[in-house]
Amino acid sequence: MRTPDDERDGGPPVGVRPRSEVLSVLDALTTGRGAESPQFRAGQAVVYEWALGRAESSPVTARSVRDAPDLGLMTAELDAVTVQLEDTGNLPGNTDYLRGLRAGLIWLCGYGAAPG
Repeated sequence: MRTPDDERDGGPPVGVRPRSEVLSVLDALTTGRGAESPQFRAGQAVVYEWALGRAESSPVTARSVRDAPDLGLMTAELDAVTVQLEDTGNLPGNTDYLRGLRAGLIWLCGYGAAPG
């Protein structure tokens, strides 16, 4: 059920974050502000788009979704990307995109104070 507070703050929360805050961070990322690595920013942006209900599937496991995911699904995606990063830890190559996904999910789930 939506409350007057939800309407005033821009809608229901996204993970543990106010929707308006997630929209603001996403806007900054899409205009090139944020981490130096474009791949890291891209990973974060994909997570925020998905969390806002704008994607057809989850960013890590490709699980199909109809609406914005709940905190449980976000946490499952965080677990999945953490495993992927551990598995690729000894491989050469750029893991910035995966690290961006993980940073975005950490922030949305409330495990970090800053968005990446």
